[in-house]
This record gives sequence, structure tokens and C-alpha cells, in this order.
Amino acid sequence: LPRFDQTKLIMSDARSEEIRKQRELQQRATINQRLIESGEKDRLKDLLRAKLVAVGWRDEMKTYCRELIKQKGIDNVTVEELVAEISQKGRGKVPDHVRAEILTKIRKYLATVSTTPK
Repeated sequence: LPRFDQTKLIMSDARSEEIRKQRELQQRATINQRLIESGEKDRLKDLLRAKLVAVGWRDEMKTYCRELIKQKGIDNVTVEELVAEISQKGRGKVPDHVRAEILTKIRKYLATVSTTPK
């Protein structure tokens, strides 16, 4: 392809990607709004919390937080720093079976909402 056409193609691909990202963000916002309005989001959060406590995730995160505070010193760590470190580690430590169960419940909810007339 001539240079001009390659540049045009790259710009077109970038624009398509931007449009796809915008649509995805809009879909996520719509799903989140439906989950909130129906009360399903709170039910899912409660279920997730209970599952995480049952598998020891919460205790593991508490222990990790205490270790971080001990390493850095209570006066040398901020809540924001703790949240950043705990959030990253915590997401990775959610057991696959718990993650799968919550995602399945979300999908089932979305399937019933999408087939229910507004």
C-alpha cells in the first residue's frame, strides 16, 4: 500500500478501536445501572463477601495488610498506599471458583433482564 493509504488505514483502525471502547464503557454503565436499580448489585456483593470470608480470603488480606504496616511502619504508610497494594493483591487472590460463580450469576441476571420487556 502507498504510504498515504497505510496512514489512513492506521487512523481508521484507531478510530474503530476508540468507538469500540466507548460502546463497551456505555454497555458497562448500563449494566451497572440495571444491577443497582434492581438491587441485584447489593445481593451479588453480599454473596461475594460471604464467599470470600468462607474461603479465608478476608483473613489473608488482613494479615497481608498487617505485614505491610509492620514492614513500612505505621507512620510511614497511608491508607491510600494500603488500598492500592491490597486491591492489586486482593483481585489476584480471589479463587477462580468464586469468580466463576459470581460471573455466572451476573450472566444469568443479564439474560433474564434482556428477555424481560421494559
